[in-house]
Amino acid sequence: MKAAIFDEVGTPLRIGDMADPAPGPDEVVLRVEACGICGSDLHMTHDPEPFGLLAPFVLGHEIAGEVVALGAEVADLREGDRVAVAPMRGCGHCDACREGDPARCSAMTLIGGGYAERVLVAARQCRVLPDDVATADGALAEPLAVALHAVLRSQMKPGARVAILGAGPIGLLVAFWARRLGANRVAIADLNTHQRERALQLGATGFALSNERLTESLAELCGGAPDIVFECVGRRGLIEAAMRAVRLRGTVVGVGLCLGGDEWNPFVALSKEANLVFSAFFHHGNEFGMAIEALRGGGPQALITDRIGLSAVPRVFEDLRRRTGTCKVLIQPAKA
Repeated sequence: MKAAIFDEVGTPLRIGDMADPAPGPDEVVLRVEACGICGSDLHMTHDPEPFGLLAPFVLGHEIAGEVVALGAEVADLREGDRVAVAPMRGCGHCDACREGDPARCSAMTLIGGGYAERVLVAARQCRVLPDDVATADGALAEPLAVALHAVLRSQMKPGARVAILGAGPIGLLVAFWARRLGANRVAIADLNTHQRERALQLGATGFALSNERLTESLAELCGGAPDIVFECVGRRGLIEAAMRAVRLRGTVVGVGLCLGGDEWNPFVALSKEANLVFSAFFHHGNEFGMAIEALRGGGPQALITDRIGLSAVPRVFEDLRRRTGTCKVLIQPAKA
């Protein structure tokens, strides 16, 4: 099969041949209909060591596809099923796995492999898509569930004033869920205005530039200091910026993947008695299911800006290292 392969830092991905996967007893092989390019994929190719990547490696965890082969023990799926994939693969037997929360399994691994024509996953990672959701659009289920988990972690109440730092895909989907779950104001801040219209389309009520007036701008857009600030970028200094913006006894949620550490002064957080919580992954049952249901309305699909074939992946992947108007790119291997 053809795949986009990562070999080493500083070298673009390459298109090459990989062995076709064969399923183990509890596994299935999917023909990949779509795989989203995630910001964490860019992080992985810049600094693979924290992620345990061993080259040659095929990236891609935002996967949707069709079942084309099944292991002998698979009973809940059949060939031809169209599925979205939760990329956290746990042992399948511990309490966390049985409760639908494999991200908390001590043996959890985050699978890749979606930048290819076929991918091997455990059957328990798959969820069948509704008839009225296009298979390729199912690749959005994973980032949708990540954003939903963040909003639920915040314990947001209806009528809340919400601010989001970062207008990337996760920040935009946090806005989508915040409004869907009853937030009154949702302000997004970013370094540029590329995603302003898309943010408003997905549920934001205001958009601010992230500059020296960030705290004041968010308060103006929210009708007062926000109750909750989501940090969805993962850059040094943004947890502190969020703490400065949030209201007294408000909540800051760390969602962005910040590699290499951070430095911030906790005095503002302490003086506000602010809450700081972090959010990673999602619950496979409830949250992943809600994400798939949300795709039935067609709203989250506004995130998609490009659909590309495998041959274009190396070029587009390098382009995404520079901030542009592109938002979510779906790799669809069947495309020319």
